[in-house]
Amino acid sequence: MGYAIIADDVANSLAARQRARAAHLARLEALQEQGRLLLAGPFPAVDADDPGPAGFSGSLIVAEFDSREDAERWARADPFVAAGVYAGVTVRPFRKSLPA
Repeated sequence: MGYAIIADDVANSLAARQRARAAHLARLEALQEQGRLLLAGPFPAVDADDPGPAGFSGSLIVAEFDSREDAERWARADPFVAAGVYAGVTVRPFRKSLPA
C-alpha cells in the first residue's frame, strides 16, 4: 500500500538539510530502484523552485510499504530526522487515483 510521509522542518533547517542531503537521497534512490517510490520532494519556504537561503519548510514522500508501521519505521530512520531537520513527521495511508 502507498503511504504519504509528510515532514515539517524546524526553523532555519537549510544547513542541517545540506549536511544530511546525500544520505537522505541515497535512501530515496534505494526506494526508487525497488520500484516503491511514487514521488518525493521538498516544500520550498518561498514561492520559487530554488528558494535560495530561505530554504525549505518540509518534505513529502509517497512510497509503497508493507504496512503503516514499516512506513513509520522507515521515516524515523531518515537522516533528516537524525540531523534535526524535521520538527515532526506524519505518516498517512495513500491511495493513488491519477494518473492511472
